[in-house]
Amino acid sequence: MATQCSQSGFSFQELGSREVVGQFDGGTITSDAGALLLREVEQRTGILAAFSRCFRDHRSALLREHALEHLVAQRVFGLCLGYEDLVDHDELRADPLLSSVVGKRDPIGQHRLHERDRGKALAGKSTLNRLELTPADATAKSRYKKIVADTDAVDRFFVDVFVKEHREPPEQIVLDFDATDDPLHGHQEGRFFHGYYGGYCYLPLYVFCGESLLCARLRPSNIDASKGTIDELARIVPQLRQAWPEVKIVVRGDSGFAREEIMKWCEDHAVDYVFGLAKNARLTEAIADELEKAKEQYDETKKPSRVFRDFQYRTLDLWSRQRRVVGKAEHLDKGANPRFVVTSIAATRQDARSLYEETYCARGEMENRIKEQQLYMFADRTSAATMRANQLRLWFSSVAYLLMHALRSVGLRGTELAKAQCVTIRSKLLKLGAQVRVTIRRVCVSFAESFPYRDLFARVLENLRRVSPLRC
Repeated sequence: MATQCSQSGFSFQELGSREVVGQFDGGTITSDAGALLLREVEQRTGILAAFSRCFRDHRSALLREHALEHLVAQRVFGLCLGYEDLVDHDELRADPLLSSVVGKRDPIGQHRLHERDRGKALAGKSTLNRLELTPADATAKSRYKKIVADTDAVDRFFVDVFVKEHREPPEQIVLDFDATDDPLHGHQEGRFFHGYYGGYCYLPLYVFCGESLLCARLRPSNIDASKGTIDELARIVPQLRQAWPEVKIVVRGDSGFAREEIMKWCEDHAVDYVFGLAKNARLTEAIADELEKAKEQYDETKKPSRVFRDFQYRTLDLWSRQRRVVGKAEHLDKGANPRFVVTSIAATRQDARSLYEETYCARGEMENRIKEQQLYMFADRTSAATMRANQLRLWFSSVAYLLMHALRSVGLRGTELAKAQCVTIRSKLLKLGAQVRVTIRRVCVSFAESFPYRDLFARVLENLRRVSPLRC
């Protein structure tokens, strides 16, 4: 039977002798009821409140309907819930559950100033875009866009969040630096063609420590991948040492960061480093005996074999001094596979094999975190016209990642989703259908009785409630 549609209902394929009909009469229902967990995370971390303080709001208090902290929370919660574009909020603004999570005292918007806005408690896209599109020199005299981001404050914010995650000072931290491509499909400011990635893109620089994000810097792609590393180190390291004077800091990166000026900065500031080192004829010759030994082992076992060598090395004209290099002489089915790292960590502190296999190779986890943010927190939605606006979009994505990371590390600790990616957490815990009823005294959320993860949901909430607040 053909589907029949009308304003009053829908008819679907029969189920045996039963008719299957539907109507839009279920009341106020949300598909994002799990966002209540994100509100619990915010109440215990203060991440969004701290991020809001990185903006200067020049709007008149008498004329604004949406507080700055509500605009920031709405934008970030939207990203966490999978709404990547500002235009999505023209529909989301009528969701009383999201309004409640954001913190609106009037979650159904019945007291809005204008008749056209009543029933829509949240901001639409034209209001939210002021967070991204306000120029740096805007003042109270500007006509429309008056919410100015303090970029220096945002930089400090990410490091502050990382510091506040730790109740006790760590003995050592490893800062992972990496660059990646952010493909562009328009004519944005700073757009250049990148030969390696084969297209027009930005080349953002990321700094992670484990799963914690400390920096997301948007850059044009017509630069060396390591450009700006010293600037970030000169900013991040003093801030960390101010909080933890005794902490040992190790910087880690691929061969694109094995630059004389970066290594010298680390040596001058008592920061250790472990960088990949591009192979060349001199380096390969230095481990010729080890490569032969690895081949002999492979011929005997027919299994991949590795032999390591520790030696001092200096380039012919670029390096200012000799440095420790660890060479990995590896033989695989496809043949020899030599690899090298350069480090300031002395051999007496860590032997060659563990330095390569346990310290250097662990940097691969950072690539997973970058992919997670780009794919699932929409860090690649840099389609605004200016670099400044796109940098702010990248930062909003980064803050959404911080919130999801906090939910994972605190709420999901000890559960089967303790190592889950953001997209899995979103689909299993946040995208949750529920009926919402708003009364004078309560916001009642009725979840589906058949929700398959109800026990997990309860445990996450219990984990969050058990943790005392860590305000940023």
